[in-house]
Amino acid sequence: MKKNIHPTTYRPVVFLDETAGFSFLGKSTATTTEVIKWEDGNEYPLVKVIISSASHPFYTGEEKILDTEGRVDRFKARTLKAQERKEALQNKAKKAAANASKKAN
Repeated sequence: MKKNIHPTTYRPVVFLDETAGFSFLGKSTATTTEVIKWEDGNEYPLVKVIISSASHPFYTGEEKILDTEGRVDRFKARTLKAQERKEALQNKAKKAAANASKKAN
C-alpha cells in the first residue's frame, strides 16, 4: 500500500442543506472556514450543500414521471408516417414507369 496518500484531516463535520433546513453530523475531509454549534454543545466545521436527501426529488417522492406512453406513441406515429411516405413514393415510381412504357408503345 502506498504511504502518505490518504487525507489526514478526517474529522466530524456538520452538513447543512439550506433549501430544506436539514443538517446532519458526519465525517469528512472537506475544508471550510465556517463553524456551527451542534446539538451536543460542541462546535464543528460547517459545510453547506445544495441538495441532500431532505430536498432531493428522488428521496422526497416528488420526482417527475416521464410520459413514456406518449413518447412511444409519437415514435409509432413517426414510423407509420415514414412507411406511408415510402409507399407513396413507390406507387409514384410505378405510375411513372407505367406511363413511360405506354408512351414507348
